[in-house]
Parts: sequence; C-alpha cells; structure tokens
Amino acid sequence: MRLAFAVLLTVLGAATGLMGGVLGRVELPLVLAVAVVGGCCGPVVSGGLSSLVARLSAPGADRGRAYARDAAVYNLASLAGPALAGATAVALSPAVALLGLASAALVAAALTASLPLADGTGAYSPGTGFWRDLAAGVRTVWRVRELRAVTAAGCLAFVGIGALTTTTVLLAESRGQAGAGGIFLTAFAAGGVAGAFALGRVRPAIRSSSVVVAGLLATGTGLAAAALVTSSPAAAGSFLLAGAGDGLLLAATLRLRADHSPERRRPQVFTIGAGLKISAAALGAGIAATAEVADARLYLLGAALLLLCAALSYVALRRG
Repeated sequence: MRLAFAVLLTVLGAATGLMGGVLGRVELPLVLAVAVVGGCCGPVVSGGLSSLVARLSAPGADRGRAYARDAAVYNLASLAGPALAGATAVALSPAVALLGLASAALVAAALTASLPLADGTGAYSPGTGFWRDLAAGVRTVWRVRELRAVTAAGCLAFVGIGALTTTTVLLAESRGQAGAGGIFLTAFAAGGVAGAFALGRVRPAIRSSSVVVAGLLATGTGLAAAALVTSSPAAAGSFLLAGAGDGLLLAATLRLRADHSPERRRPQVFTIGAGLKISAAALGAGIAATAEVADARLYLLGAALLLLCAALSYVALRRG
C-alpha cells in the first residue's frame, strides 16, 4: 500500500514539474495531456491517503480526533497552498510555482513510503485487478446505507461549494471591492480549519451523522447570509461560518467512511468519494462560470439551497 501511494504521488509530482518545464514552450494540448495524467492521481492520493488514517488510529475517540485533524490539515493546505503558489508565481514565475508544487508532492511521496504500514492482503496494490477493485468499491458505496447517504449528500453540496471560487469574486465586484473576493475565500478556508480543529477537541458524544447535518446547515446558512448582508466585513464573517460548517462536514464524512467501509474496500471507498466530490465541484464551477456580476447573490443563494437539499437528502437516504 505504501508503495502504491508513493508511486501515485511521484507521478503527480512529476506531471506537475513537467508542466512547469514545458509551460509556454510546447503546444497547449500537450500541456493539458500532462495535466490530465497528474489530475487522475488526485482523487486516488487525497482519498486514499485519508483512508490510511483508520489503519493508523484506534477505533473510537482516537479515530474521531485523527480524522478531525486530517480535515483541519486538508483545509489548512487548501488555504496556504494556493496563497504560496500565487505569491511565487507573481514574485518569480508560474513555472517556478509549479516546480515548487512538484517538489511538495515528491516530498509527500517520500513521507508516505515511510509510514508504519504493513502491506497485507487487505491492501490494494497495483496489479491486483484495478477495475475489479474499483467496481467492488462502487458496489460498497451503493449498498452500505450510510456510505450512500453521505456520498450523495456530499456530491450535491459540492456542486454549490465548487461555485465559490467564481461567485466570491463576482460578489466582491458587485460591491465595488474586487480585491475582497480573495478575503472571502480566505475566510471560508480559515473557517474550515477552525471547524475541523474544534470538532477534534469535542468529546465523542456527538454522532458523526449529526455533525454531517450540522455542517451542511451551517455552510448553507453562511452562504445565504453572505448573499444577503450589505457590508464586506459581515460577508467575510458569513463565509467564515460557512467554512466552519465545511470543516465539520469533511471531518464527519471521513469518519463515517472509515467506520462503515470494510477494511479491504476502504481505499476504494475513499477514492471514489474524493473523485465524485471533485467532479461535483467542477460541475459547480462550470455552472458559476456563466454567471454575471449582477447574479452573484442569486448564485450564492442557489448554493445555499443546494446545501439545504443535501442535508435533507442525507437524512432521507439514511432512513430509506
């Protein structure tokens, strides 16, 4: 298992570094092809690595805290990574920024190879039937009620969350403060870190299913408030609330996947969940790309409505 993830991280790093080396020197289709190869490793790496937390932590409260920290680190990376890459691109060049990201992936590959994991029969490794294992993972997600509910709700939610990169910028422009879009996104990411860390410090009396619903409702409430308030500071506070809900949602989702997945299928379940979430976010971003400045509030309210529908669908699918 360590070898599989180390190889995938190495491919991701190599693809990113190659993009930095060929950017502006070769035809765009070739650059996009390299990006596709690296991008294919994204869900496997992000989802699969999170599945390892269950093997490195004891069931119960320890596992809950571990996944809360995993979610917090994920949100922290989503906050610091783009900021650092953007600053590097401005100060030096986009190619140097890509090479820096490639170096980070290669360091991660080396760290993954050092994890204290025993490659047993329950672990996926290349050559054991990728498509067969992937199909088995899909069947697991579909048949296990809790996994089906949280995956469906997460996909619906991330159609709305995926639109935030565009709608925050449009919201700031609609108020004559174009630079505030970055502040709104930063507030959302910071809220995610805070929400996940806070969950890690709460005693395990709160069920993960309740945290999922609370996270979805908090995120939707924050986005709706951001659309309705009139001042930028109040909007930033609303995005902070929305991000906190997203942090709760991520931590609880990871914990539910770990608890309800058979050990042998856990990497596939996490990978499928990550891939579907990324696809849903991409769909949301594509929809938001059609928006105009005047539509920003309407799109945010639409995203909030999707979060509410996600909460309702989660409750319904768990009971159905």
